[in-house]
Amino acid sequence: MPRIKIDLPASFLFSTELPIYIGHINYGNHLDNAQLIALVGEARVRFFKSLGYSELDVEGVGIVVADVAAQYRAEAFHGETMVVEMAADDFSKYGCDLVWRLSDKASGREVARGKHGIVFFDYAARKPAGVPSGFLAKVGAA
Repeated sequence: MPRIKIDLPASFLFSTELPIYIGHINYGNHLDNAQLIALVGEARVRFFKSLGYSELDVEGVGIVVADVAAQYRAEAFHGETMVVEMAADDFSKYGCDLVWRLSDKASGREVARGKHGIVFFDYAARKPAGVPSGFLAKVGAA
């Protein structure tokens, strides 16, 4: 099976810091894979908030996560602070990828990179919605 390869953008629109708590650690004494996705989920919420949105209201529509891909680069450990960088990329009619990189703040060591494919969604109509033009403008894709 071919390995996942995720290309990063030249720059990221957003970054936030997240500490690694003991609850994020698995029996191998490093960051658990499910907790990695939870940390990136927190960063995603912060990304939308930084743009003046919530995941349920981006110019009147919400988002749903359609797919997730992650590529591990190094271990992360309890007590470290991660920097999560995020950018919107690869737009389609109904969504885009939120590409991210997780790195240790102290050393700069890249821990993981990945992307969350999101679809904009009209929760009232229960169907996909077009990418809002205001969102495109805010992320520099308009």
